[in-house]
Amino acid sequence: MTADVLREKFLQFFKSKKHKIVESDSLVPKDDPTVLFTPAGMNQFKKQFLGQITGFTRAATSQRCLRTDDLDKVGKTTGHHTFFEMLGNFSFGDYFKKEAITWAWEFLTGELKISPEKLWVSVYKDDDEAYGIWKDEVGVAQERIVKLGDKDNFWPAEAKEKGPNGPCGPCSEIFYDFGKDVGCREKICDPSCSCGRFVEIWNLVFTQFNRKEGGQLEPLPKKNIDTGMGLERLAAVMQGAKNNFETELFQPIIKAIEQEASRSIQAANAYAVADHLRAICFSIYDGVIPSNEERGYVIRKLIRKSSLHIKSMGIKKLFLYKLVPILAEIMQKPYPELKERQENIAQIILEEERAFLANLDNSEPLFESKFQNLKTNSDPDAAGKIAFQLYDTYGIPAELTFDWLSKHKIEVSKDAFERAMDEQKQRSKAGSAMKGDVFSLKGLKLDVKETKFLGYKTTLSKAKILKIFQDGKEVKKIKQGDSAEIVLDQTPFYAESGGQVADIGELVKGKNIFQVLDTQKNGKVTIHLGKVTKGGFKKADSLNAQVDRERRLSIARNHTATHLLQAALRKVLGPHVQQQGSLVAAEKLRFDFTHFKGLNQEELERIEEEVYQSVIENYSLSTKILTLAQAKKTGALAFFAEKYEGKVRVVSVGEVSRELCGGTHLAATGNIGLFKILHEGSVASGVRRIEAVTGKYAYQLIKEEKEKQQEELEKAFGHQRELEKQLGSQKLGQAKNSLNDLLEKIENINGLKVIAQVLPDLDMGLLRKSVDLIKEKSDNTIIALGSIQSAKALLVVAVTADLCAKGIDATKIIVEAAKPIGGSGGGRKDFAQAGGTQPENFEQAFAIIKKIASEVK
Repeated sequence: MTADVLREKFLQFFKSKKHKIVESDSLVPKDDPTVLFTPAGMNQFKKQFLGQITGFTRAATSQRCLRTDDLDKVGKTTGHHTFFEMLGNFSFGDYFKKEAITWAWEFLTGELKISPEKLWVSVYKDDDEAYGIWKDEVGVAQERIVKLGDKDNFWPAEAKEKGPNGPCGPCSEIFYDFGKDVGCREKICDPSCSCGRFVEIWNLVFTQFNRKEGGQLEPLPKKNIDTGMGLERLAAVMQGAKNNFETELFQPIIKAIEQEASRSIQAANAYAVADHLRAICFSIYDGVIPSNEERGYVIRKLIRKSSLHIKSMGIKKLFLYKLVPILAEIMQKPYPELKERQENIAQIILEEERAFLANLDNSEPLFESKFQNLKTNSDPDAAGKIAFQLYDTYGIPAELTFDWLSKHKIEVSKDAFERAMDEQKQRSKAGSAMKGDVFSLKGLKLDVKETKFLGYKTTLSKAKILKIFQDGKEVKKIKQGDSAEIVLDQTPFYAESGGQVADIGELVKGKNIFQVLDTQKNGKVTIHLGKVTKGGFKKADSLNAQVDRERRLSIARNHTATHLLQAALRKVLGPHVQQQGSLVAAEKLRFDFTHFKGLNQEELERIEEEVYQSVIENYSLSTKILTLAQAKKTGALAFFAEKYEGKVRVVSVGEVSRELCGGTHLAATGNIGLFKILHEGSVASGVRRIEAVTGKYAYQLIKEEKEKQQEELEKAFGHQRELEKQLGSQKLGQAKNSLNDLLEKIENINGLKVIAQVLPDLDMGLLRKSVDLIKEKSDNTIIALGSIQSAKALLVVAVTADLCAKGIDATKIIVEAAKPIGGSGGGRKDFAQAGGTQPENFEQAFAIIKKIASEVK
């Protein structure tokens, strides 16, 4: 029986028992700071376990889970995993032990047809009730019921003695017996023996006590059921496999590794890679990107460990990423979206693989740098700690580091390395292991009904104060200057969620004002955080709640623009683009998305154009409330890291965009006005980020850019003018210096002095100044100076005052002289100028001037 069949059978069985079938939560727990990853099926039901009414009191799931507390055992044992699916049924103050036990037995023996003789059970040593149900009502033989103590059959383990305080209770486990020929083969062997004969397949937790200080257990008013059964282990049992890795969940991956390996391999290495691949892919699927922090660090570490395993099997090339499509095929039925995103996930893994292998190849200079000081100053402990840092930060195996240190005769303490490793393991366990204090979220018991949200239709409404809190304690009234949190029966204020920032504004009662500085949600209750700026308020007051409307409008522009941006990205770059996170604020929007490389200018311009086109078309926005299944059928995009309820809100922008979204939006896209991308860059491997502005913020940006460009242009022009001025002064100086040369070249023609010369690279102004300089030094002179500027001919003709008085006219001379240079000219009697296109004919022009001088009478 395949895992897909088992999963479906389990869910349908409990559906028949009136359980709500709840979709698996993300591996990234929402609103739960107690764990890095979702470690068990019950995590998403914390609120229900704490008594919050959510519309159902029975639930069943197949929850994807991730734990790293037994990381070193993965691959070496038959059933340890980092990633696994946990089948679970839950009761929130509804049924209890009898139903949990009898239904579990019915499913295993009736639905799955497991022989009752193959099943053993354990109960808590003091739980006579559970023992009686197994023995008397189910009919399990007394010799197959084992009583165990606090460590094995109480949850959390040893909570009675060691804590933590909070909900707890006994548990009962169901074991599959592989037979007397397996394991220790002793005559007396039961589930308390770790020989391998027995494998636990189902754990039933009966949460019936509240532990108080001193280990006192008091009965809970409402008792809960929390069960968990590993799908991988159940599949192995049903397929007659004594090893989870022999099932169809792992075998296609393992066979692909074996085919690629250049030699016979150790099964443990292939098992570890197959396991880690599942954890890596589903973590990326749920929005975790490899990094050096928290969840991202765990995934980076798993990729590096997998790469080392692959390398140890003789596979020298990049290979891990090639296994992604195989996993996507295996998991296609429960997770069809994984197949749709396999290319992007593979690309992220490839980039990590490539960077890690490059680190290994470049380890020599890294070693030299890190251990340089220890070559002359021996410090084995320091060397051990550095070796761990290299492993922890760069993934460089300890053996490689130790070999290098040995060759260079640097002493190292392997104990120091192991101590640092143990400390890191403890940190990892603290972050990702199942915790006993999973119910420690504070402030959930507000004991008020769900806040009615009016903000989709208005920014102003009447409301009534239900509760007031100060420093975590409920108070009846507050006065001017007090900071507080206020809960209303209804509100137009949007609480921060889904990437959209919280609304701010005022609560007003006559002349009394409470300034709302932040809005948050606790479950389904909206909390208004702020300060009394005038007067005072008390519980049960009626008031007006008014959101800062202009700010809300700016936020709505950015939120609607974010939807248009995602649609544009998918159109320009491809459907592999998936949202990885977002920020929708008043002053800007930020959108993180999956893509393999940076965007070029052409792509950014096309994306802006696509958004602008939607703005110009002024598409109307519409919303619908659908079931999650209905919404997915419409093609609506969902942000995988978001936890959606049974009913979801679908926001459509014409036919351009359709997304699951709880945020506030515009009525039509035309109200966005302006849209401008600020910049685009990398966030992590395979993840890009675009920041943009809209409306008045975009206008202000464009205005500032224009002013800046104008300022830069004026600076450039000023600089150019200064350069020209400096150049002109330099050239005028050169002209002055060459004045004597010009005067020495005066020709005497018909009793007149004639100067006709071409001067290099002078503009018309400098030619004119040169003429003036000559006039100061000479009389009875006709002056003709030419120059070439930008391949054009410049010509000036001047006559000294004494010749001008005799009737010699510079304008008449220039008319004739300009003809050979392809131009024409004009001016005054004492000075005229011309421009032309044929500077190569200056000599002809000068010849005409000399001829005119020779004919003067």
